[in-house]
Amino acid sequence: MVIDKRSGGPIDNFNQTEGADGRAVLFENLILTGYAAQTRTPGFSGGQTSLGAGVSYRSNRFDFQADHRKIGPNFNPAVGFLERTDCLCDFADANFKVRPQFAGVREMNFEGFIYHAPDTHSVVQTQEWQATFRANFHNGSYTDDDIVDVFAQRLTEPFNIYKNVFIPVGVYNWTRHQLTYGSAEDRKWTVRFFERFGGYYNGRLNELRVRASYRPSERLAFSFSEQWNRFRLPLNNGNFSVVFGSLETDYAFSRFLSLSTILQMDTANTQGASANIRLRWNYRPDSDLYVIYTAGQQFASLAAANPVQLYRHRFVVKYTYSFRP
Repeated sequence: MVIDKRSGGPIDNFNQTEGADGRAVLFENLILTGYAAQTRTPGFSGGQTSLGAGVSYRSNRFDFQADHRKIGPNFNPAVGFLERTDCLCDFADANFKVRPQFAGVREMNFEGFIYHAPDTHSVVQTQEWQATFRANFHNGSYTDDDIVDVFAQRLTEPFNIYKNVFIPVGVYNWTRHQLTYGSAEDRKWTVRFFERFGGYYNGRLNELRVRASYRPSERLAFSFSEQWNRFRLPLNNGNFSVVFGSLETDYAFSRFLSLSTILQMDTANTQGASANIRLRWNYRPDSDLYVIYTAGQQFASLAAANPVQLYRHRFVVKYTYSFRP
């Protein structure tokens, strides 16, 4: 891969990138990957390389993945999306899978991972490690629980988390836990429950999500969801809650024609409510006609820098057609 960008700008008149990558499959289950890239940007003479290597192993009983990347502080491909620079990024994940013959259990997972990302001077910027237990049942129910999820993060500038609430510059360490449950899918009523709790930037955050669905017939379905985020931070105005809820109705006139409506509410916005109606007609394979009407608040950013809230009416017709050449 070679990229050469030119412009008429006197300061940034060119940018060049060269790179190569490779992938080798060994013993069917084992995959090795690697890459090397370099950029050239006016005004920089070093720190413009990125190198990486990884290994992946998949089987019925055990999965493993690991990779190492070194990204220079001045690496700048100037195209696409670059997650971060100035990083010695290490990641490793192991997942053990067990299929016991009891209590309707289809599969149990015991997974752990670690992500360690200091800068190229070995100063930790981000770190996370986690231990997780999952169980999937034959009837479609499941549980997905983070026994422990440990974070470390360095903030080099204040983090605007909500309206006029800013997390100060510093190094933060916190631990969180998660409980998740989904009921059997072969019932008219289904319920999904999610709770994540623990520390958060020297304070605490509780995240609760509940979704309930009811299908009285093969054509009609109702669902209700509620999400409650409760922040308790040792800052001015640091104790606040954000609630988001929705009510959805779906009706299928046939396999090809359906109508959906959804009502949404968000307490982070003044009079934060909106409604959406969507009609979908699948008139041929991979081809659809959508008619969509939206009314209500356009939910604004939670940051203080963008407090504008707009009320909107929008009518959209979308037509897609797939064909064979």
